[in-house]
Amino acid sequence: MVSYQRPGSRPSGMLCRVAGGSSTAMESPVPKLTFLSADGTARAVDGALGESVMLAAVQNGVPGIIAECGGNASCGTCHVWVADEYIDAVGEPNDTEEDMLDLAVSERRAGSRLSCQIRVTEDLDGLTVEIPAVQP
Repeated sequence: MVSYQRPGSRPSGMLCRVAGGSSTAMESPVPKLTFLSADGTARAVDGALGESVMLAAVQNGVPGIIAECGGNASCGTCHVWVADEYIDAVGEPNDTEEDMLDLAVSERRAGSRLSCQIRVTEDLDGLTVEIPAVQP
């Protein structure tokens, strides 16, 4: 399919050819997310802007993020501890998430969050979360 674009314009996400025949992506940056397991193993994955941290974990097979409810904040099986330096960036839990954290998680900490409720943004590039040894 061929579509007409005005000279000098490119739709977001398109590849363009530059001098020498190489191509460069005109896309948004891809935030890197790091999951630390209870045994200290780190696993870095790419997060998609606007998607949840939980979805990034599930799509990349990160062990320990069970996500039984599929991201509806109703099971607590995607509980993580957000690294101190990112607590402000991820924001505060809403009332539903607060209730689930109070009722369902085994060890609540200052950085406790349900990863299904954290949306990936450019500001979260480098986000590190620790996964509890046991999910509810």
